[in-house]
Amino acid sequence: MSAATVQKGAAVAEVAVGMSSCGIAAGARVVFDRLGKEVAARHLPWAVVATGCIGACHAEPLVEVRQPDGRRFLYGNVDESRVESIVAGHLAAGAPVAELLIPEDYPYLARQKRTVLANCGVIDPESIEQYIQHDGYVALRKVLTGMTPQQVIDDVKLSGLRGRGGAGFSTGMKWTFARDSKSLTGKKFVICNADEGDPGAFMDRSVLEGDPHAVLEGMLICAYAIGSDEGYMYVRAEYPLAIKRLHIAITQMKERGLLGAGILGTPFSFSVHIKEGAGAFVCGEETALMASIEGRRGMPRLRPPFPAARGLWDSPSNINNVETYANVPPLIRMGGAAYAAVGTEKSKGTKVFALAGKIKRGGMIEVPMGISLREVIFDIGGGIIGNRRFKAVQMGGPSGGCVPEQLADVLVDYDSLTATGAIMGSGGMVVMDESTCMVDVARYFLTFIQSESCGKCTFCRIGTKRMLEILTRITEGKGEESDIAELEELAAKVKVSSLCGLGQTAPNPVLTTLRYFRAEYDDHIRNKRCAAKKCKALIRYSVTAEKCTGCMLCARVCPTKAAHGERKKAHVIDQDTCIQCGLCFEACRFDAIEISSGREALAAAPSRETADAH
Repeated sequence: MSAATVQKGAAVAEVAVGMSSCGIAAGARVVFDRLGKEVAARHLPWAVVATGCIGACHAEPLVEVRQPDGRRFLYGNVDESRVESIVAGHLAAGAPVAELLIPEDYPYLARQKRTVLANCGVIDPESIEQYIQHDGYVALRKVLTGMTPQQVIDDVKLSGLRGRGGAGFSTGMKWTFARDSKSLTGKKFVICNADEGDPGAFMDRSVLEGDPHAVLEGMLICAYAIGSDEGYMYVRAEYPLAIKRLHIAITQMKERGLLGAGILGTPFSFSVHIKEGAGAFVCGEETALMASIEGRRGMPRLRPPFPAARGLWDSPSNINNVETYANVPPLIRMGGAAYAAVGTEKSKGTKVFALAGKIKRGGMIEVPMGISLREVIFDIGGGIIGNRRFKAVQMGGPSGGCVPEQLADVLVDYDSLTATGAIMGSGGMVVMDESTCMVDVARYFLTFIQSESCGKCTFCRIGTKRMLEILTRITEGKGEESDIAELEELAAKVKVSSLCGLGQTAPNPVLTTLRYFRAEYDDHIRNKRCAAKKCKALIRYSVTAEKCTGCMLCARVCPTKAAHGERKKAHVIDQDTCIQCGLCFEACRFDAIEISSGREALAAAPSRETADAH
């Protein structure tokens, strides 16, 4: 998306607006409508078009001017008031508005290598014609007219592509197992897992909203390779725009003979259905996902048999996630060997990440395997908001772990991340700064896991509950020295006794925070102190009289009227009614609000009965 990039296809005069969920939430729809009105009112020869998200979510709404000479100019943070400047200056007068431009060498975009995201932010995701203009369905035609199913699988194996859903299993091997399995029902199924449930993760949503045809093409190629004629796209219902664009894409494919019987004039036939999931995290596990498709409660079952042998409706089934299937068309086009040239020895290709948290430049990125976490966080992400100290990054969501600052130079590949105690996961990357309490982070993820447990396994259902109770006690200043050993013992038992990946990996956030941030646990237990001043039961807000000017801002924002006083006189905070919300601290302009933590703050806090009464 730089000023020097030349678009494929015929010369165009377009103004493209990023219209994925993130862009729309930032105000892109208003910008899109205003651009259309301004262009029409001035009778300018520009087409205003919608596209997906290029990934720079921190700079949305994004508007790209695509000139007939092939040059592109990307504008960021465009609101309705800035539309007129772009229309009058650039579209009408041919003079780019320099102060609104995102530079060509913008590190966030320049440091990426886009394979899966190559079309996102470039094409209209609701136009099959534009997808075809950008090499869409070239790979499908290649395999249907010039490759045997075994040759397709061999090329996928040669590429080294590993599943991008979390476990990192060889995609080629997975397809081999499904192809070699004998079906007792006469059917085989291809399933796309788009049940993206990790907090802070939005990779699948962005790809489906920005380039749905790439995922569907990957499913078709997989179906040809394993001998399937039917597939399911399992998408969580919280992704309405993704589901809408998938329906549009499927309709367009049927109209062009790319779905149904005799695809591209060959004997190959395939149909695909969309199944909307209710948002249960456990349905990201493949056997629970298949149970949900079948209309049953989404609960994992014992494996073996694995889905490749006996999956959906007892038929051999292949399950990959959105990013894995989206990798397949470019892999086939370039060939397995060329794909394998990117990445590390055991982790080939690129990886898409949702960069979120205390990061200056958050959004969707795609980087080559083997890049370091430090490069991602500081070179691409721009470092920490407010230039605070980087503390840790949570990798792999609730199933992953926290990688501390001292390991920031670890390489982003499957084996290196696993060695830290975290996992690659599906691609969530939540950055934390010095203001984050790692004990509270562990408590947060255990809360999520505990509430999302399907309840089938005793250790997942009860073990995570007991772990959460311990963590809650610690964050409330009631922790004991024996709690650490008990946490570790429970974690070990939950890992080995749980049936599915959700339970087996549930202790990871606890284990990694214990491993790298043990001092914080000790501080909470021994000193009843939260150094980050995040655990509400361990902190106390008070007013420094010498600094207080009596401006009354704290009193205005306090929801319980705990902060009070007369104008131009020092205020006070009533500890019995204070709920430690922090609004007074944020509102004070004179640094008169002090946060203390430790035994003194705990002693000053109201009793449980008093707190409950308020």
